[in-house]
Amino acid sequence: MDESTGIVTDNALTYGDALPEGGALLALDLGTKTIGVATCDAGWRYATAGKTVPRSKFTKDIGVLRAIVDERSIKGIVIGLPRNMDGSEGPRAQASRAYAKNLAKALLLPVLLWDERWSTSSAEAAMLGQDMSRAKRAEKIDSHAAAIILQGAIDTLAGGGF
Repeated sequence: MDESTGIVTDNALTYGDALPEGGALLALDLGTKTIGVATCDAGWRYATAGKTVPRSKFTKDIGVLRAIVDERSIKGIVIGLPRNMDGSEGPRAQASRAYAKNLAKALLLPVLLWDERWSTSSAEAAMLGQDMSRAKRAEKIDSHAAAIILQGAIDTLAGGGF
């Protein structure tokens, strides 16, 4: 890993190589108004939804995320990459790539871009299954989507399915 800029990849093998000894990971579901946050244990077994952070200027976002990274001893970050249903990338995906590059440079951590298609609808279905109210779902949807993104990534990383 280039220590001056971090690493940004959408290849789990490259990402796994940057984390040879595992470690807790942080996942982000980037929205236009909020950032859904999820974390996992150092053994990459369970993703847990965290909080939803109001999106602000990048420097303020970094301050909030750095505090989470320090508190949880985070070793890497997974960011949802919003691809179109046909696999192509539009403006939101390009914005996520730019955010990932800036985040990797600011925090000096490897960043994995993970296909997030279906993550929000999967999170919504899971919360409906828990009979969660509409207001509660709206409040927690981004962090639950981040947990789904992270669980997919760690299942691949831990299982060597890349």
